[in-house]
Amino acid sequence: TGYPIAKVAAKIAIGLHLDEIINAVTGKTYASFEPALDYVVVKMPRWPFDKFNLADRTLGTQMKATGEVMSIDRSFEAGLLKAIRSLEIGLYGLGMPGASELPKEELEKAIVAADDRRLFFLAEALRRGYSVEDINARTKVDLFFLRKLANIVRMEQQLQTLGFKDVSILTAAKKMGFSDREIARLTSAKEDEVRQLRYQYHIKPVFKMVDTCAAEFEAATPYFYSCYEQENEALPSNKRKIAVIGSGPIRIGQGVEFDYCSVHSVLALKAAGIEAIIINNNPETVSTDFDTGDRLYFEPLTVEDVLHILELEQPEGVIVQFGGQTAINLAAHLQKAGIKILGTSVDSIDLAEDRKRFDRLLLDLKIPKPAGRTVTSVEEALEVAREIDFPVLVRPSYVLGGRAMEIVYNETELKNYLTFAVKAAPEHPVLVDRYVSGRECEVDAICDGKTILIPGIMEHLERAGVHSGDSIACYPPQHLTMVEQEKILSYTVKLSQALKVVGLINIQYVMDDHEVYCIEVNPRSSRTVPFMSKITGIPMVQVATKAILNQGIYEQGYAGGMWPETKLVAVKAPVFSFAKLTQVDISLGPEMKSTGEVMGVDLTHTGALYKAFIAAGFNIPRDGSILATLADRDKAEALPLLKKLSERGFTIFATMGTAAYLRVNGVPVTKLNKIDEESPNIMDGIKNGEIQLLVNTITHGKAPERDGFKIRRMAVEHNIPCLTSLDTVKAFLMVLLALSEGKEPSTVIPIQDFKTIRVEQII
Repeated sequence: TGYPIAKVAAKIAIGLHLDEIINAVTGKTYASFEPALDYVVVKMPRWPFDKFNLADRTLGTQMKATGEVMSIDRSFEAGLLKAIRSLEIGLYGLGMPGASELPKEELEKAIVAADDRRLFFLAEALRRGYSVEDINARTKVDLFFLRKLANIVRMEQQLQTLGFKDVSILTAAKKMGFSDREIARLTSAKEDEVRQLRYQYHIKPVFKMVDTCAAEFEAATPYFYSCYEQENEALPSNKRKIAVIGSGPIRIGQGVEFDYCSVHSVLALKAAGIEAIIINNNPETVSTDFDTGDRLYFEPLTVEDVLHILELEQPEGVIVQFGGQTAINLAAHLQKAGIKILGTSVDSIDLAEDRKRFDRLLLDLKIPKPAGRTVTSVEEALEVAREIDFPVLVRPSYVLGGRAMEIVYNETELKNYLTFAVKAAPEHPVLVDRYVSGRECEVDAICDGKTILIPGIMEHLERAGVHSGDSIACYPPQHLTMVEQEKILSYTVKLSQALKVVGLINIQYVMDDHEVYCIEVNPRSSRTVPFMSKITGIPMVQVATKAILNQGIYEQGYAGGMWPETKLVAVKAPVFSFAKLTQVDISLGPEMKSTGEVMGVDLTHTGALYKAFIAAGFNIPRDGSILATLADRDKAEALPLLKKLSERGFTIFATMGTAAYLRVNGVPVTKLNKIDEESPNIMDGIKNGEIQLLVNTITHGKAPERDGFKIRRMAVEHNIPCLTSLDTVKAFLMVLLALSEGKEPSTVIPIQDFKTIRVEQII
């Protein structure tokens, strides 16, 4: 509506009345003036089922969405199609791959089942000739919505039958919200052909204003949406202006941390006297508040939609590095269309993402990396794996959030991965790397093209193999040697200069046998930028934005190199939503699963860990029983940890193999039978509240029928903390020992003091 509900509610709470509160959008009307709308808004959830393909997709009273998008247009049909392409799920309309192949019986079941695909199955039923009345009787979906879907399906059929070259059909399709890409798909044409013909016919969108009053009053802080009508209400200014591309819906792998970056970039632009234009579609974010930027466009983040805005506004350039992979993926297309990309160049972005080019760069710079190659077939993958030896890390090229990434330990697992998880082919290359099981750390750096500022190094608690977004991270690092830190500094400077970075860069390293390997480089903002900005006190996005505006790091008052470490210790811990997503394996690995994060700050590493555990909702048991069920390869490493826990008074339960190993090595243990065996079994122990903590490392696989999967799921459903990494067990033990010695941290430190704090001021 454009009505600032929270702001008005806060003012009412302190005693003001509605007729005393000015509407910030119009600057003239009062909050007692009810919003009037001349547009339709569609809010659509973003679900994580692309990450969790085994999850139960049924929608009900338990929320499963990780985020949402919002679209605005003049009709429901156009708003719906805009929302679908805003979701970034690979769909641009109501056509979903596989829906047309469904047998009749399965389709009739699918339209009744409430899950995330139902909308697309309803459209498929309409394509097959089911009437809206018939579908309404079967599904109870309101006739209003079914008729709107039928309108879209009729337009699809018109395009398929008559093509897009008739000006009236093309105009009607665009007015209904069809993208060029969807029109091209339906007519077996190329997207560029549709765009060229549309421009030839002068079929272009105009932009309308969201002003809370249906244009009755002039708006002071307007924002805009596109539609295919006559009058354009977005009149561009003659000021110096720059556009910032947002990050779209919150999902696993790309969360609100990128909106933090977008917003701080916009604030830096405004402070520099530059008109800041924001393009985004997520209503949950600060970037889409009407008063964050100078001009806000609420649009899908596709090439077509973004280009329409840039053609109208004519900014001097676009910043893409703060919008996550969503914005980065637009960079090459925008540059091809003649748009200037500010900051790190498109070629440098490609150099970091293209495996062959990047490998050559590391070789030239003499920076070590784990052995590995890009493969395009199962046979080639097996050959590489035999050459570098198992275990290997496999993943598709160009991924975010570790999607479809896995550690495989033998040829059978590798074949299964390449057959079921991804299908290696020349157009879908797969990366096969030697898995280095070492300590992992990462660096966020700022570069102005010459000088590099490194605010600090974050050390991951879990070894390599757990996705960086799911790993507990600590700053300053607790276990890195000076030699390792110097290598990290040297490699970061070399890479930043070689890639000609202007702005932010994130680099991940792994340490093994005193060698530092580079495992990933992202020439953009990362999910750790807010964490590092807060604990170091360096406004990283502001500094990076000024660097993009040609203001050097020295000029801004910062020296190059490594920033001095703070006296405080900060720990970043992930937050998971496993309780809401049934049939999802909770074991940690190279594919990201967390939906959020927390930060614990204290004078000591243990204190910061404790605060982070508590903030993440991890229940730290002080006593009780621990169930241990371990993979053979982890038993020797787990032995001293379980021995210490036993000495601290915990009762140790274990499955047969783990129990036998512990008993032989002098740890008192009680054997529990497997889930499907006679009592006392694991299910009894969990259901009866006898287990306070589960320590379980994964053995053979993540299939739902396996015992390990069932045990982990059962623990989640009974709110029992479950640790699947021995590194996390070590951290838990460290906190537990401190608590048992009466060292529970009680220091509260305001964030305003982070920059200036000295230990002696607090003790």
